[in-house]
Amino acid sequence: MSSPLPLPSSVVDRSGDAEALSAALAGVASAFASIGRVFFCADASFHVLHASSHLDRLLGSGAASNAEGRPLSDLLGTQLFGLEGTLHQLLLAGERREGWRSTLTVPGWPPRPVSVTAAPFCPEPGAVCDARVSYVIVLRPAEEEQGSAASPFPGLIGRSTAMERIFRLIENLEHSEATVLLTGESGTGKEILAKAIHARSPRRRGPFVAVNCGALPGELLESELFGHVRGAFTGAVRDRAGRFEVAAGGTLFLDEVGDLPLPLQVKLLRVLQERTFERVGESRPRASDARIVAATNIDLRRAVQGGRFREDLYYRLRVVPIEIPPLRERREDVEPLATFLLARVGARQGRALRFSPDALRIMLAHSWPGNVRELENALEYAVAVCKGHTIGPEDLPGEIGADGPPPPASPARQQGRQAEPVTLDAARIRAALEQCRWSRQGTARLLGFSRTTLWRRMRELGVE
Repeated sequence: MSSPLPLPSSVVDRSGDAEALSAALAGVASAFASIGRVFFCADASFHVLHASSHLDRLLGSGAASNAEGRPLSDLLGTQLFGLEGTLHQLLLAGERREGWRSTLTVPGWPPRPVSVTAAPFCPEPGAVCDARVSYVIVLRPAEEEQGSAASPFPGLIGRSTAMERIFRLIENLEHSEATVLLTGESGTGKEILAKAIHARSPRRRGPFVAVNCGALPGELLESELFGHVRGAFTGAVRDRAGRFEVAAGGTLFLDEVGDLPLPLQVKLLRVLQERTFERVGESRPRASDARIVAATNIDLRRAVQGGRFREDLYYRLRVVPIEIPPLRERREDVEPLATFLLARVGARQGRALRFSPDALRIMLAHSWPGNVRELENALEYAVAVCKGHTIGPEDLPGEIGADGPPPPASPARQQGRQAEPVTLDAARIRAALEQCRWSRQGTARLLGFSRTTLWRRMRELGVE
């Protein structure tokens, strides 16, 4: 259970003097306002008792008084503060949560995206406070979150020279319908790039249809691409349009095109040359009106040399070649990509999160063999285990730091933070566990790091 967030003991009213209590609350609100934060006090029924005057600066004059007396669910949404809301339930359980994203809605003012920190109110020992206060809510404007990465195309993030070159190429293709071949390792974002090409093309109002050429055996893939007529094979009980027909007027994305069987390569070549195709079991040619964007993670030149891919098809597909370099070759893209993906992953859970400097250093040092897909999976894990609003090294999967230590921090930074213990052996961890009666929370506190780090060390060292 997370520690509750206490108010300063100056917020007291031993004598019942309402004027003194009001002055004390104003002082606390001013302290939060000095760092740009809005401060709410809420009662046990989750209604706002006190709203700091900084809300007037955030929304407009009168917003604070209008917020007082209203349910938190009206101001910050039922998803968080309704009877079954996430923060409602966590606060009832006595837990604190930081950095959850929501929209502040005060009647009479436009909605404002905010980051929410909420905790049970726990006065200092001996302090007598407003007896009605049960919870403390702190808000900060969402735009103050760690900077997001700018991108000229939805989902495409990067500031490296290689990515800027790709962005310019997409812009140059805006009026073209040429066939494009995307190459790059798995997880580099070839389908996202294909969608960006489609969205900037003359066919952007048509459909974008994707098919994975490596996911189906040849006989099923042929029907998937070209369609079939009733009775063409066992189970073909009715006519069915293929992806080429569905993509008419738009773009057909052929992912993993290098896995196409040779007989289908011949048929694809015919479509590209003659702009016609036939359904399986039918001899009538049909016109093709789909632009082709293909992608592969294999070296098609070597596949041609090895007889696994037709040379004529290779050149028909490679009218406009675009190679996406792996993430390890464009490390300057790691931070903006991670920031973008963290915002997207966090938004699915209603949370606004950021990275600690040490977490970023570890991520920059990692080689990312799985590229952007591995990065997103790592952030899914980090968001799941992170209790606060800052992703730290202990929240990252253990293998992220396996490439070696991150680049050294400056001496001042090293003195200003406690280093994560990396020399613990199994015997010391086991002794600490036994001393704490195998309580992970107590053991982590004894050893000086988080439960997540303890769990990771136990797993790495085989401590059962």
